[in-house]
Amino acid sequence: MVSRAWIRQLTGASSSTAERWYAQRGVQPEGRRHPEVALTVGTTHYFDQQAVESFWAAWQEEVGTGRLGAAGRKPGDGQGGYGADRSQRDRAVSVALAALREEGGHRRGMAARLAREHGGVARSWQRAVAEAWALYEAETAGAAPEGL
Repeated sequence: MVSRAWIRQLTGASSSTAERWYAQRGVQPEGRRHPEVALTVGTTHYFDQQAVESFWAAWQEEVGTGRLGAAGRKPGDGQGGYGADRSQRDRAVSVALAALREEGGHRRGMAARLAREHGGVARSWQRAVAEAWALYEAETAGAAPEGL
């Protein structure tokens, strides 16, 4: 018998990922389905170790190999750019920088307006405007803007 903590250690999954595997076991194909609770002691659930190892082997074969790391998410730079391809973010920053230049600085609601005009969600445009704002400030302070 193994606990969920043991499963997290084996897989490298976060608590929320391990809980999601269990909660969504009914919608997963049978070969990739998280095992049922075999025993509960107090508030701790225990699972059959062989069933857990079979589940994890099937998951790795079907979904990915190795430990999950950061809950199976793609690595990013925290700025919306995944991997080496930042072209979409760079285009949004260029549009936002042009808007800042046109309006002579930041205006309230700029990200929402850019989202309406160019598509996408306001939160992504807020990030692009913030990045463009740093470039704009460097530009207007007399320093050469970095990147654009």
